[in-house]
Amino acid sequence: MSLIVTRLSADRHEQWDAYVQRAPSATFFHLSGWKVAIENAFGHDCPYLLAESAGEIVGVLPLVRIKSLLFGHMISSSAFAVYGGPVADTPAALRALVEAASALTDSVGADYLELRGRAPTGLGWPAKDQTYATFRRAISADPDANLKAIPRKQRAVVRKAIDRGLTGTVDAGLDRFFLQYATSVRNLGTPVFPRRWFAELLRVFHGSSDILTIEHDGRPVSSVLNFYFRDEVLPYYGGGGREARALGANDFMYYDLMCRAGARGATLFDFGRSKVGSGAFAFKRNFGFEAAPLHYEYYLPQGGPLPDASPNNPKYRLMIQVWSRLPLGVANALGPRVSRYLG
Repeated sequence: MSLIVTRLSADRHEQWDAYVQRAPSATFFHLSGWKVAIENAFGHDCPYLLAESAGEIVGVLPLVRIKSLLFGHMISSSAFAVYGGPVADTPAALRALVEAASALTDSVGADYLELRGRAPTGLGWPAKDQTYATFRRAISADPDANLKAIPRKQRAVVRKAIDRGLTGTVDAGLDRFFLQYATSVRNLGTPVFPRRWFAELLRVFHGSSDILTIEHDGRPVSSVLNFYFRDEVLPYYGGGGREARALGANDFMYYDLMCRAGARGATLFDFGRSKVGSGAFAFKRNFGFEAAPLHYEYYLPQGGPLPDASPNNPKYRLMIQVWSRLPLGVANALGPRVSRYLG
């Protein structure tokens, strides 16, 4: 049967998501809700591509196009996500999607096309496969089993946090989460995403997202926004103030999330992406997770080196140092003007 590649239209979101739910290699970040949230919050063009045969979807490729003076002109699968890339039933469908995405990259004059995959596509493109890693492992509905799965040293931190009386609460609103998140990213020298981005994610993924906030003596000390997909829980955006480390609040937060997610039927905890060698990378390994390399592949129409918009790029080091010293109110006001391009 002949293959046709077209852009996702508004009337086919349900069909797209049904395909994503049943495709073994698809992820939460392939869902059409990301297109809606990105377009509404940031205004970026999201030319999501679908391959179909005889009227049935046989492959999908979510794309986000971002153009800025500071970071260049890119098309990514998928921006604002840690996973992406083509998902297809056959090699022919995968090739058709990639060829269409490459042609789009050429036609709009983008600097590069990026595919963010958990596994190589086999395209032979230039790749970063030693830069980022993901961390995924099984969790249980039994809180004691989740605690015992954490290595001894980190488990002791969780036990101390429990003894200090830390508690978790699922929040109905954004206020407490946003304060903890904004404080944390400012301290790291990273521009904050706008509040409307999180509001849009919670709206679009209502029923498959929540916010867990950790309290000490009735005060919030850390918070995390989580997504649920199939049998997985994905803590995605989070943070806490400097007090959180002293209290072991982040350690307790992720343990508490494991238990809550296990109670609602989740069997896999996806700890997300970290840069190899970073503090976050070490934290997740110390929590009992094995690192699995991510494969980010690139189509470079003009050739040249692979793009590098990471915080470790010396080009951005001074900006990071300055940003981490900004008053929180100033950082929150300026951050959204930059972060919308940090896909």
